[in-house]
Amino acid sequence: MKKTVLFTIFGGTGDLARRKLYPSLFRLYQKGNLGEDFAVIGTARRPWSDETYHEVIKSSIASFQPSNKEAEDFASHFYYQSHNVKDTQHYDALKKLSDELDEKYSIQGNRIFYLAMSPNFFGTIVSHLKSQGLLNTNGYHRVIIEKPFGNDYQSAADLNDEINQVFTEEEIYRIDHYLGKEMIQNISAIRFANLIFESIWNNRYIDNIQISLAEDVGVEERGGYYDKSGALKDMVQNHILQMLSLLAMKPPVAFSEKEIRTEKIKALESIRMFSEEEVRKNFVRGQYVAGEIGDDQFRGYREEENVDENSLTETFVAGKFLIDNFRWSGVPFYVRTGKRLTEKGTRINVVFKQVPVNVFKDSVTGPCDQKSLAPNILTIYIQPTEGFSLTLNGKEIGQGFQTDPIKLEHRNSSDIIENTPEAYEKLLLDALNGDGTNFTHWDEVAQSWKIVDRIRETWDKDQQTPPGYRAGTMGPDEAYQLLEKEGRHWVWEPDEWYRQRGLLK
Repeated sequence: MKKTVLFTIFGGTGDLARRKLYPSLFRLYQKGNLGEDFAVIGTARRPWSDETYHEVIKSSIASFQPSNKEAEDFASHFYYQSHNVKDTQHYDALKKLSDELDEKYSIQGNRIFYLAMSPNFFGTIVSHLKSQGLLNTNGYHRVIIEKPFGNDYQSAADLNDEINQVFTEEEIYRIDHYLGKEMIQNISAIRFANLIFESIWNNRYIDNIQISLAEDVGVEERGGYYDKSGALKDMVQNHILQMLSLLAMKPPVAFSEKEIRTEKIKALESIRMFSEEEVRKNFVRGQYVAGEIGDDQFRGYREEENVDENSLTETFVAGKFLIDNFRWSGVPFYVRTGKRLTEKGTRINVVFKQVPVNVFKDSVTGPCDQKSLAPNILTIYIQPTEGFSLTLNGKEIGQGFQTDPIKLEHRNSSDIIENTPEAYEKLLLDALNGDGTNFTHWDEVAQSWKIVDRIRETWDKDQQTPPGYRAGTMGPDEAYQLLEKEGRHWVWEPDEWYRQRGLLK
């Protein structure tokens, strides 16, 4: 069904709008989710004309190779207004243009406001939307907000209070693009559509769960922002804790926005709040130093542009979360994320417990020197490839009863991945449909910040330089010791990591 709506994008000239929002809107237009009864207003400080804006739009969708007519027709729905978010008169002009477009395209007063700007401006923008009458229509009003949502719990709560003065919780869509990824959404399908997994999805059968989110790039042009944020706030507070909540939540009564959200919040609230000593014991950080990936040489974090030469900001985090409920008591959830690691990739490894008795260790059918068996592992590949695998033990070919891990594996083909809706495309369509399932509720954001604040406060109190790790490795030694001291190891180690240590067979 085609949607009638007026999008207003604050930050319409920015990188996010060009790389993600305009291409996603075009895909929705191509697929018929957006017909002719929609319009987009882009606002920013730059003094562009509509014609300039149209060229930017057409450039942003060029990779889809639209015909000239298709590109022109799509771009004709876009309008630009130079805008100062602090200037009340600019909102009056924005209201005038919005009302004109509402009548021209028969939009029926449906409005979505996308705040692709610094959170510092969120309160100012939404208060002006209300005071200057941009919400005085008979249609729906929704606001989409990009991360970061605050810098800690208190700033997030203050920001939420400001926005709640104008929009209800049901009208607020806090975007986490990871929740739009195909295999993140597949977590629920794997769990709840397969009795083989859901029946053993608990501490009786699972030994540990590992979430790895690795980036091979450095901070690039984001040095100024990143040096005030770090890996903990940039990745753990949102992406990683969202994945953890989907893995740990109990089965919802129904697969609906309300029920899923309720269970995710319960899971987050069950995460143990560590003391300072427990933080030091269970979380480690790191900061990349000069190194290489393949033939490429890379400078250290402190040599990056706009980064303090004495920076204590972490570019790597590894840690262990514990969930205090009957389902997960005693099962560690290990997480790690970092920049300038060996390779780019996000995956989840569910490591199952060993069989109670290894009947093959003293096999009478032939030689067998295995004192222990390899664990069964369910791996969910999120990016850059998509799919999953199940590692099982099978018999090695030949004499004796030596076992050998084998993989039952499925990966989506490149054609499927290429034609899979991009995360932003999915989330924009959800917002159009009024479905907040794959967006973050305030209660989720609040609890995530409370968890992360406890870790951050301990590190800030210690004021220690994070251990260094060479660019091109998978983090500092302390990240490996975190698991080794408990008799475990990271399941995912890229071949390059082994090569650098002369361990590759």
